[in-house]
Amino acid sequence: MIILKSPEEVKKIEVACRIVAMTLDIIKKMVRPGITTREIDTFADVYIREKDAIPAFKGYRGYPASICTSVNNEVIHGIPSNRGLKEGDILGIDLGVYKDGYYGDGALTCPVGEVEPELERLLRITEEALYIGIENAKTINRVSDISHSIQKHVESNGFSVVRSFVGHGIGRDLHEDPQIPNFGPPGRGPRLREGMTLAIETMVNAGSYDVQILDDGWTVVTVDGKPSAHFEHTILVTSDEPKILTNLTKMH
Repeated sequence: MIILKSPEEVKKIEVACRIVAMTLDIIKKMVRPGITTREIDTFADVYIREKDAIPAFKGYRGYPASICTSVNNEVIHGIPSNRGLKEGDILGIDLGVYKDGYYGDGALTCPVGEVEPELERLLRITEEALYIGIENAKTINRVSDISHSIQKHVESNGFSVVRSFVGHGIGRDLHEDPQIPNFGPPGRGPRLREGMTLAIETMVNAGSYDVQILDDGWTVVTVDGKPSAHFEHTILVTSDEPKILTNLTKMH
């Protein structure tokens, strides 16, 4: 069941999303060769709690950390560790915040120092695809119009979209209906309606879209070992243009 949010609920989701955005913005500046993903996780945990909020992922279905840190060929759900980042790596950071009964969710992938031009292109195309998907989150469209627009941009640039994991609705629960795949034909699925809050997330592989879960039960990696990138925003469907809630603009 898709839950349309009232203006009061949207305001609460927006507060959680702003904390997501602020945390990601600081983490982006922390990423450098030598720092460990556990150090980043520790920072995020403290920072989110200082905002009187809760890291949404900690303990979610047994997840052991406050954020997900996915390096190179890790697609999503990488667990922070004492492994230091290296020059030329890429690091995906995914985090959620729970505050006053509502969730916010966002992700980005950043370069560690200087990276190969093809990795820069992977990050650029994945982020572009996210914004193209968001542009299609309008009441004239259906859910799969978001999906199709993402797939078209990614595949026309020679990359592949992950098919085993999808974006999702968000609100009182971290994962709500509808599911939002990054692939599929246009014009399918539920019609988009004003008041929907959606976590749209592009997961893009440099090689094949095939992925597998490691023995830790969480970390998703590319089967062919090629790198993967991940970007995500929580957005609101309005009567006009979609509104990105996980950004750093001043709140109304």
